[in-house]
Amino acid sequence: MDYLWHDVLGTIGVGCIIGAYLLLQLGSMRVEQLRYSLLNALGAGLILVSLRYSFNASAAMVEAFWFVISVFGMARAAKRRLAARGAARSDRPEERA
Repeated sequence: MDYLWHDVLGTIGVGCIIGAYLLLQLGSMRVEQLRYSLLNALGAGLILVSLRYSFNASAAMVEAFWFVISVFGMARAAKRRLAARGAARSDRPEERA
């Protein structure tokens, strides 16, 4: 069996997902952080690219859902970040006057 460029991308994708989960378990990353969802979306996307060349329906379904859920997580993280910035701005004394 040849190990082609798309296999390398899929392996990197697996590393992203496993790495994110490991960092989560070690306490170095929180689920609420943008980078957690970003690593998961990147990993799922890379695996989906590799599946384009060596298709497996069940794996493709799992990765597609993993990607969509990760994008949802990124949107929530961005929304929280914007809300926190807005709250920080409204706490400034010069803006309350």
